[in-house]
Amino acid sequence: MTSDDVPIGRRVARWRVRRSMTQQMLADRLRRSKSWVDKVERGVRTLDRYSVIQELAHVLRVDPEVLLGQQPSTPAGTPDGVDDIRATLARYDTPHAAVQPSEELRREVGYAWLTYQHAHYGQLVRLLPGLLNAAQAAQSPEVLVPAYRITSSLLVKLGEADLAWLAADRAMATAGDNQILAATATISVGQALRAQDRDRLALTALLPAANRVLPPATRSGDQEVCVSFGDQTARKPLDHGGGGRGRAVGGALLVQAALAAGGCGEHRRADELIDRAAGVAANLRGYDDTHRTSFGPIAVELARVLSAAQRGDADEALHRHSAVVRREAWRRLPAEYRGAYLVDVARAYLQVGDLRGAARALVDADSVAPAEVRCRPLARTVIADVARAQPAPAGVARLATLVGLTR
Repeated sequence: MTSDDVPIGRRVARWRVRRSMTQQMLADRLRRSKSWVDKVERGVRTLDRYSVIQELAHVLRVDPEVLLGQQPSTPAGTPDGVDDIRATLARYDTPHAAVQPSEELRREVGYAWLTYQHAHYGQLVRLLPGLLNAAQAAQSPEVLVPAYRITSSLLVKLGEADLAWLAADRAMATAGDNQILAATATISVGQALRAQDRDRLALTALLPAANRVLPPATRSGDQEVCVSFGDQTARKPLDHGGGGRGRAVGGALLVQAALAAGGCGEHRRADELIDRAAGVAANLRGYDDTHRTSFGPIAVELARVLSAAQRGDADEALHRHSAVVRREAWRRLPAEYRGAYLVDVARAYLQVGDLRGAARALVDADSVAPAEVRCRPLARTVIADVARAQPAPAGVARLATLVGLTR
């Protein structure tokens, strides 16, 4: 049996024993019960949250990759298999009757999210066609919408923005009248449109969706937008009895809307939207990130950095950046989120002519999420800009060679 075939719970048990810990000791350090640890190790409780796996890895003093059984090496270039995803998205011969998705399919969707959040894009490219086929056969929005969202997010990373928009649009169509699923799908729509430099269209989609999901008290300041989109805002607001989940989705929509506004040159509006998102984040208390938004106070602070860079205030962006990455919450973010952010920060360093700072951000991104640097066309462009310096910073010279920019 290869390491990839070993259940994650068994890996946890092995590393616990190697660290000379009892189940009770591990439970105490995690601030959980011994019963929880026992169920994880026996596979009774599924580990499908990146934050929990990261917490376990931290206590066991191993890389999360080790617990996930994934190979650390990341080849450069766009992974093969995008054509297979395209062919799967082009299928229209799926059954029309929805069936209850199996527990195995739910676990596969959860594992695909983990694979994405850990930035294993090559592995995910190979995984998605089969997952999409299974989800399309089930025709259940609760598995099909997240499957399309994962697909869209990955395709944005790989520079396939048009195909990403198709996957996001499929997610929207599948969500139907389920407002929370429709709101999560809108996050993907906004990201795909922004990747096509269609920020105005992204803002048009994102802001009404945020207004529908968030409680009325958080919507002040955007009445004119609500009116301008007519019937789109007339739908009944989401029932907020589900705790922080709806607010987290709404907050993520506001962050995306703020970045879209910045892309349109509406920087004051972007700041107002980030302030609204900050208010939403401040009221989140112990929610479970079921919809994989990674939203919270730290996400808002990162958005302030990127917004400052958008309006050309690189000095403010880098000042905020140096403070935010020192926070413990920064290290709890998924590797994908941190890696993508660091690539954007490298671009901010370039704006002020700080090649060493840009190089450091790229090298940090490569250490956190290698595929963010080695597989994304956007990152290749930033590497090329930094590598033109004479002499090129050593770390970036190595990355330029890895991604084939030098001979």
